[in-house]
Amino acid sequence: MKVGIVGAGMVGSAAGYAIALRGTASQVVFVDYKPEFAIAQAQDIAHATPFVSSTLVSAGDYDALEGAGVVILSAGVGQKPGESRLDLLSRNAEVFKQIIGKVLAVAPDALLIVASNPVDIMTQIATRLSGLPPHRVIGSGTILDTARFRHLISKHLQIAPQYVHAYVLGEHGDSEILAWSSARAGALTVEKFATSINSPLTDVVKAEIEDGVRNAAYKIINGKGATWYGIGAGLERIVRAIAQNERPVLSLSTVTAEVEGVKDVALSMPRIISQDGIEADLMPDLTDEEHAALGKSAALLKKTLDALHF
Repeated sequence: MKVGIVGAGMVGSAAGYAIALRGTASQVVFVDYKPEFAIAQAQDIAHATPFVSSTLVSAGDYDALEGAGVVILSAGVGQKPGESRLDLLSRNAEVFKQIIGKVLAVAPDALLIVASNPVDIMTQIATRLSGLPPHRVIGSGTILDTARFRHLISKHLQIAPQYVHAYVLGEHGDSEILAWSSARAGALTVEKFATSINSPLTDVVKAEIEDGVRNAAYKIINGKGATWYGIGAGLERIVRAIAQNERPVLSLSTVTAEVEGVKDVALSMPRIISQDGIEADLMPDLTDEEHAALGKSAALLKKTLDALHF
Protein backbone atom coordinates (compact mmCIF):
# COMPACT_ATOMS: atom_id res chain seq x y z
CA MET A 1 0.00 0.00 0.00
CA LYS A 2 1.15 3.52 -0.78
CA VAL A 3 0.92 6.06 2.04
CA GLY A 4 1.01 9.79 1.41
CA ILE A 5 2.06 12.29 4.08
CA VAL A 6 1.16 15.93 3.50
CA GLY A 7 3.29 18.01 5.83
CA ALA A 8 6.87 16.80 6.28
CA GLY A 9 7.53 18.44 9.64
CA MET A 10 8.37 16.63 12.85
CA VAL A 11 5.04 14.78 13.20
CA GLY A 12 4.82 13.84 9.52
CA SER A 13 8.44 12.75 9.34
CA ALA A 14 8.19 10.75 12.59
CA ALA A 15 5.15 8.94 11.16
CA GLY A 16 6.98 8.27 7.89
CA TYR A 17 10.04 7.03 9.74
CA ALA A 18 7.96 4.64 11.86
CA ILE A 19 6.06 3.35 8.81
CA ALA A 20 9.27 2.82 6.86
CA LEU A 21 11.15 1.10 9.68
CA ARG A 22 8.31 -1.34 10.33
CA GLY A 23 7.76 -1.93 6.61
CA THR A 24 4.09 -1.11 7.15
CA ALA A 25 3.64 0.25 3.63
CA SER A 26 5.30 -0.49 0.31
CA GLN A 27 5.71 3.22 -0.39
CA VAL A 28 5.77 6.46 1.59
CA VAL A 29 5.50 9.74 -0.31
CA PHE A 30 6.03 13.14 1.32
CA VAL A 31 4.42 16.33 0.06
CA ASP A 32 5.21 19.70 1.59
CA TYR A 33 4.83 23.34 0.62
CA LYS A 34 8.63 23.42 0.80
CA PRO A 35 9.56 20.78 -1.80
CA GLU A 36 13.25 20.77 -0.88
CA PHE A 37 12.32 20.06 2.75
CA ALA A 38 10.14 17.10 1.74
CA ILE A 39 12.97 15.75 -0.44
CA ALA A 40 15.45 16.05 2.43
CA GLN A 41 13.16 14.25 4.87
CA ALA A 42 12.44 11.49 2.35
CA GLN A 43 16.11 10.94 1.55
CA ASP A 44 17.11 10.87 5.21
CA ILE A 45 14.47 8.22 6.00
CA ALA A 46 15.23 6.28 2.81
CA HIS A 47 18.83 5.93 3.92
CA ALA A 48 17.62 4.12 7.07
CA THR A 49 15.48 1.56 5.27
CA PRO A 50 18.29 -0.72 3.99
CA PHE A 51 18.84 -1.75 7.61
CA VAL A 52 15.28 -2.84 8.24
CA SER A 53 12.76 -2.86 5.38
CA SER A 54 12.10 -2.53 1.66
CA THR A 55 9.73 0.45 1.92
CA LEU A 56 10.32 2.99 -0.84
CA VAL A 57 10.44 6.56 0.50
CA SER A 58 10.21 9.55 -1.81
CA ALA A 59 8.88 13.08 -2.14
CA GLY A 60 6.92 14.87 -4.82
CA ASP A 61 4.02 17.11 -5.68
CA TYR A 62 0.39 16.12 -5.16
CA ASP A 63 0.35 14.04 -8.32
CA ALA A 64 2.82 11.70 -6.59
CA LEU A 65 -0.03 10.70 -4.25
CA GLU A 66 -1.87 8.92 -7.06
CA GLY A 67 -2.90 5.46 -5.94
CA ALA A 68 -2.36 6.13 -2.24
CA GLY A 69 -4.58 4.07 0.06
CA VAL A 70 -4.00 6.36 3.02
CA VAL A 71 -3.01 10.02 3.20
CA ILE A 72 -1.88 11.49 6.52
CA LEU A 73 -2.64 15.20 6.91
CA SER A 74 0.00 16.65 9.23
CA ALA A 75 0.22 20.12 7.72
CA GLY A 76 -0.69 23.28 9.57
CA VAL A 77 0.50 26.60 10.90
CA GLY A 78 1.80 27.46 14.36
CA GLN A 79 0.08 29.82 16.75
CA LYS A 80 1.30 33.42 16.60
CA PRO A 81 1.91 35.45 19.80
CA GLY A 82 -1.40 36.87 20.96
CA GLU A 83 -3.39 34.86 18.43
CA SER A 84 -6.66 33.34 19.63
CA ARG A 85 -7.42 29.65 19.26
CA LEU A 86 -10.22 30.48 16.83
CA ASP A 87 -7.88 32.58 14.69
CA LEU A 88 -5.41 29.71 14.59
CA LEU A 89 -8.20 27.32 13.67
CA SER A 90 -9.33 29.63 10.88
CA ARG A 91 -5.83 29.72 9.40
CA ASN A 92 -5.46 25.95 9.63
CA ALA A 93 -8.87 25.53 8.01
CA GLU A 94 -7.57 27.61 5.11
CA VAL A 95 -4.54 25.31 4.87
CA PHE A 96 -6.83 22.29 4.70
CA LYS A 97 -8.92 24.00 2.00
CA GLN A 98 -5.81 24.19 -0.15
CA ILE A 99 -4.69 20.62 0.59
CA ILE A 100 -7.71 18.34 0.62
CA GLY A 101 -9.02 19.04 -2.86
CA LYS A 102 -5.57 18.41 -4.34
CA VAL A 103 -5.24 15.14 -2.42
CA LEU A 104 -8.63 13.77 -3.47
CA ALA A 105 -8.13 14.85 -7.08
CA VAL A 106 -5.38 12.24 -7.44
CA ALA A 107 -6.26 9.79 -4.63
CA PRO A 108 -10.08 9.78 -4.47
CA ASP A 109 -10.24 6.38 -2.76
CA ALA A 110 -7.76 7.19 0.01
CA LEU A 111 -8.64 7.19 3.69
CA LEU A 112 -7.66 10.50 5.30
CA ILE A 113 -5.86 10.44 8.65
CA VAL A 114 -5.82 13.81 10.38
CA ALA A 115 -2.89 14.57 12.68
CA SER A 116 -2.95 18.39 12.67
CA ASN A 117 -4.04 20.01 15.93
CA PRO A 118 -6.51 20.70 17.39
CA VAL A 119 -7.15 17.30 15.91
CA ASP A 120 -10.85 16.86 16.70
CA ILE A 121 -11.86 20.18 15.15
CA MET A 122 -9.51 19.63 12.20
CA THR A 123 -11.05 16.18 11.67
CA GLN A 124 -14.49 17.73 11.50
CA ILE A 125 -13.22 20.41 9.11
CA ALA A 126 -11.55 17.78 6.91
CA THR A 127 -14.80 15.80 6.80
CA ARG A 128 -16.78 18.85 5.67
CA LEU A 129 -14.22 19.97 3.12
CA SER A 130 -13.70 16.52 1.62
CA GLY A 131 -17.35 15.54 1.40
CA LEU A 132 -16.28 12.02 2.38
CA PRO A 133 -18.37 9.89 4.73
CA PRO A 134 -17.13 10.21 8.32
CA HIS A 135 -15.78 6.66 8.49
CA ARG A 136 -13.16 7.60 5.86
CA VAL A 137 -11.83 10.66 7.74
CA ILE A 138 -10.02 9.53 10.86
CA GLY A 139 -8.40 11.76 13.45
CA SER A 140 -5.51 10.46 15.55
CA GLY A 141 -7.60 11.69 18.46
CA THR A 142 -6.63 10.30 21.85
CA ILE A 143 -4.55 7.39 20.54
CA LEU A 144 -1.46 8.94 22.17
CA ASP A 145 -3.29 9.93 25.38
CA THR A 146 -4.52 6.34 25.64
CA ALA A 147 -0.96 5.06 25.18
CA ARG A 148 0.23 7.38 27.96
CA PHE A 149 -2.61 6.18 30.21
CA ARG A 150 -1.74 2.52 29.64
CA HIS A 151 1.97 3.20 30.07
CA LEU A 152 1.52 4.86 33.45
CA ILE A 153 -0.93 2.22 34.73
CA SER A 154 1.46 -0.53 33.61
CA LYS A 155 4.34 1.14 35.45
CA HIS A 156 2.33 1.12 38.66
CA LEU A 157 1.21 -2.49 38.17
CA GLN A 158 4.68 -3.56 36.94
CA ILE A 159 3.35 -5.37 33.88
CA ALA A 160 3.75 -4.87 30.14
CA PRO A 161 1.51 -2.05 28.84
CA GLN A 162 0.11 -4.34 26.12
CA TYR A 163 -1.87 -6.11 28.85
CA VAL A 164 -3.52 -2.95 30.11
CA HIS A 165 -6.80 -2.13 28.39
CA ALA A 166 -7.83 1.43 29.17
CA TYR A 167 -9.04 4.34 27.07
CA VAL A 168 -9.02 8.12 27.05
CA LEU A 169 -12.24 9.52 25.58
CA GLY A 170 -13.50 12.81 24.21
CA GLU A 171 -11.29 15.70 23.20
CA HIS A 172 -7.59 15.36 22.56
CA GLY A 173 -7.06 18.20 25.00
CA ASP A 174 -7.89 19.52 28.43
CA SER A 175 -11.44 18.13 28.58
CA GLU A 176 -10.45 14.53 27.85
CA ILE A 177 -11.79 11.75 30.08
CA LEU A 178 -9.65 8.98 31.54
CA ALA A 179 -12.12 6.11 31.70
CA TRP A 180 -11.01 4.48 34.94
CA SER A 181 -14.26 2.56 35.42
CA SER A 182 -13.68 0.42 32.31
CA ALA A 183 -9.89 0.04 32.68
CA ARG A 184 -8.68 -3.56 32.84
CA ALA A 185 -5.40 -5.35 33.43
CA GLY A 186 -5.61 -8.91 32.19
CA ALA A 187 -9.02 -10.18 33.28
CA LEU A 188 -9.35 -7.84 36.29
CA THR A 189 -10.26 -4.22 36.82
CA VAL A 190 -7.10 -2.22 37.37
CA GLU A 191 -8.19 -1.58 40.98
CA LYS A 192 -8.57 -5.31 41.72
CA PHE A 193 -5.28 -6.09 39.97
CA ALA A 194 -3.49 -3.41 42.00
CA THR A 195 -4.96 -4.66 45.26
CA SER A 196 -4.00 -8.25 44.44
CA ILE A 197 -0.32 -7.27 44.13
CA ASN A 198 -0.45 -5.09 47.27
CA SER A 199 -0.01 -1.89 45.30
CA PRO A 200 -3.43 -0.22 45.52
CA LEU A 201 -4.53 2.54 43.16
CA THR A 202 -5.07 5.20 45.80
CA ASP A 203 -6.50 8.62 45.02
CA VAL A 204 -2.95 9.98 45.16
CA VAL A 205 -1.69 7.42 42.65
CA LYS A 206 -4.63 8.08 40.32
CA ALA A 207 -4.03 11.80 40.54
CA GLU A 208 -0.38 11.30 39.60
CA ILE A 209 -1.38 9.17 36.61
CA GLU A 210 -4.00 11.71 35.53
CA ASP A 211 -1.41 14.48 35.72
CA GLY A 212 1.05 12.37 33.74
CA VAL A 213 -1.50 11.86 30.96
CA ARG A 214 -3.01 15.34 30.84
CA ASN A 215 0.21 17.31 31.15
CA ALA A 216 2.64 15.07 29.25
CA ALA A 217 2.50 17.21 26.12
CA TYR A 218 3.10 20.42 28.05
CA LYS A 219 6.13 18.95 29.80
CA ILE A 220 7.58 17.64 26.54
CA ILE A 221 6.93 20.94 24.76
CA ASN A 222 8.61 22.85 27.59
CA GLY A 223 11.61 20.54 27.34
CA LYS A 224 12.12 20.28 23.58
CA GLY A 225 9.52 22.42 21.82
CA ALA A 226 7.11 19.81 20.46
CA THR A 227 6.06 16.17 20.58
CA TRP A 228 6.58 13.88 17.62
CA TYR A 229 7.85 10.37 18.42
CA GLY A 230 4.76 9.22 20.34
CA ILE A 231 2.26 10.51 17.81
CA GLY A 232 4.45 9.28 14.95
CA ALA A 233 4.19 5.76 16.37
CA GLY A 234 0.47 6.21 16.88
CA LEU A 235 -0.03 7.20 13.25
CA GLU A 236 1.96 4.16 12.15
CA ARG A 237 -0.34 2.00 14.28
CA ILE A 238 -3.39 3.40 12.51
CA VAL A 239 -1.83 2.85 9.09
CA ARG A 240 -0.86 -0.72 10.02
CA ALA A 241 -4.44 -1.49 11.07
CA ILE A 242 -5.64 -0.30 7.67
CA ALA A 243 -2.87 -1.86 5.56
CA GLN A 244 -3.21 -5.27 7.22
CA ASN A 245 -6.98 -5.08 7.77
CA GLU A 246 -6.37 -6.00 11.41
CA ARG A 247 -9.62 -4.60 12.84
CA PRO A 248 -8.12 -3.59 16.20
CA VAL A 249 -9.90 -1.37 18.72
CA LEU A 250 -8.19 2.04 18.87
CA SER A 251 -9.23 5.34 20.44
CA LEU A 252 -9.77 7.49 17.35
CA SER A 253 -11.63 10.66 16.46
CA THR A 254 -14.25 10.86 13.76
CA VAL A 255 -17.48 12.77 13.27
CA THR A 256 -20.06 10.97 15.39
CA ALA A 257 -23.81 11.31 14.92
CA GLU A 258 -24.55 11.72 18.64
CA VAL A 259 -22.56 11.55 21.87
CA GLU A 260 -24.22 12.23 25.22
CA GLY A 261 -26.91 14.30 23.51
CA VAL A 262 -24.46 16.33 21.41
CA LYS A 263 -25.00 15.78 17.70
CA ASP A 264 -22.54 15.75 14.81
CA VAL A 265 -19.27 16.13 16.72
CA ALA A 266 -15.78 14.69 16.21
CA LEU A 267 -14.19 13.19 19.30
CA SER A 268 -12.52 9.99 20.42
CA MET A 269 -13.91 6.75 21.67
CA PRO A 270 -12.84 3.12 21.13
CA ARG A 271 -13.53 2.20 17.52
CA ILE A 272 -12.92 -0.78 15.24
CA ILE A 273 -10.78 0.21 12.26
CA SER A 274 -10.17 -1.79 9.10
CA GLN A 275 -9.09 -1.34 5.50
CA ASP A 276 -12.41 0.44 4.91
CA GLY A 277 -11.97 2.92 7.76
CA ILE A 278 -14.00 3.13 10.95
CA GLU A 279 -16.32 0.11 11.18
CA ALA A 280 -17.94 0.52 14.59
CA ASP A 281 -18.01 2.69 17.71
CA LEU A 282 -17.67 0.96 21.07
CA MET A 283 -18.88 3.04 24.00
CA PRO A 284 -17.32 1.59 27.19
CA ASP A 285 -19.21 1.21 30.43
CA LEU A 286 -18.91 4.52 32.28
CA THR A 287 -19.96 5.94 35.61
CA ASP A 288 -22.52 8.74 35.73
CA GLU A 289 -19.66 11.17 36.41
CA GLU A 290 -17.72 9.95 33.36
CA HIS A 291 -20.81 10.19 31.17
CA ALA A 292 -21.31 13.79 32.32
CA ALA A 293 -17.66 14.64 31.65
CA LEU A 294 -17.87 13.14 28.16
CA GLY A 295 -20.97 15.23 27.49
CA LYS A 296 -19.12 18.39 28.56
CA SER A 297 -16.18 17.50 26.33
CA ALA A 298 -18.47 16.95 23.36
CA ALA A 299 -20.33 20.21 24.03
CA LEU A 300 -17.06 22.14 24.24
CA LEU A 301 -15.89 20.79 20.90
CA LYS A 302 -19.24 21.52 19.29
CA LYS A 303 -19.23 25.08 20.65
CA THR A 304 -15.73 25.71 19.30
CA LEU A 305 -16.67 24.37 15.87
CA ASP A 306 -19.86 26.43 15.73
CA ALA A 307 -17.88 29.59 16.52
CA LEU A 308 -15.54 28.91 13.60
CA HIS A 309 -16.57 30.33 10.23
CA PHE A 310 -14.94 28.62 7.27
